[in-house]
Amino acid sequence: MAKSTSSTQKRRSGRRSPLASIALIVVGLLSTGGAYALFTTAATAETTVAHEQLTEEGSKLFAANCATCHGLDLAGTEAGPSLIGVGEASVEFQVATGRMPMAQSGPQAEEKPVQFTEEQIEALYTYVGAQAPGPGIPDEEYLAADGDAALGAELFRINCAMCHNVAGAGGALTEGKFAPSLTGVSAQHIYEAMVTGPQNMPVFNDENISPEDKANIITYLTYLDENPSPGGLSLGNLGPVSEGLFIWIFGLGAIVAITVWLTAKSN
Repeated sequence: MAKSTSSTQKRRSGRRSPLASIALIVVGLLSTGGAYALFTTAATAETTVAHEQLTEEGSKLFAANCATCHGLDLAGTEAGPSLIGVGEASVEFQVATGRMPMAQSGPQAEEKPVQFTEEQIEALYTYVGAQAPGPGIPDEEYLAADGDAALGAELFRINCAMCHNVAGAGGALTEGKFAPSLTGVSAQHIYEAMVTGPQNMPVFNDENISPEDKANIITYLTYLDENPSPGGLSLGNLGPVSEGLFIWIFGLGAIVAITVWLTAKSN
């Protein structure tokens, strides 16, 4: 009986040993850390390989479609500006809206049907972005159009309305150039335009307008898209000029017609 009690005590003492607990913790940490390191290394390797493949594909597409104007080294030529440092956002905006490649030379590149697939566009902007740092593709959190529409309207009036019109209808500029309409433009392209400054548009970096305020502007423009003019016929949202012209032509024309009708009736 005494021997049985002694052996039981030894077994209990072995299970409660601090060294055993420490050993279990060390084994668990090593196993977890090793598995995490293996998974992370594998994921990083896959990402690196995918990035290299995109860059290589983008290099081929660039040489075939863009190098004539922008140069094989992206340094630009007399026919096109340098693309060094423009960033992924600029390439995505220009190519995904069909502005590039240009169909013909003109005061500015106009929007037209897109000539590349989404995969090819990704390859192009990955290649250009890999040559030098620049504005990247915007985060989805700033494109959800769930910001402050009222603040966005104020920011838009201060920074954008002088060219794009307070309703985002666009407007004419000098030398045959124009500010395009923002109706129906995707949130991503609005954001990319703000950070890259295409055509005659100034660049609004994060020091000028924070990403949160850019999201507010996008929210305002999305609100305009989803809520048509409450005042009736919008006349293109071009402001008092079109409205005054409408009154002169149709209003005065109606008055003259009524006057002639009344005169003819009295005679």
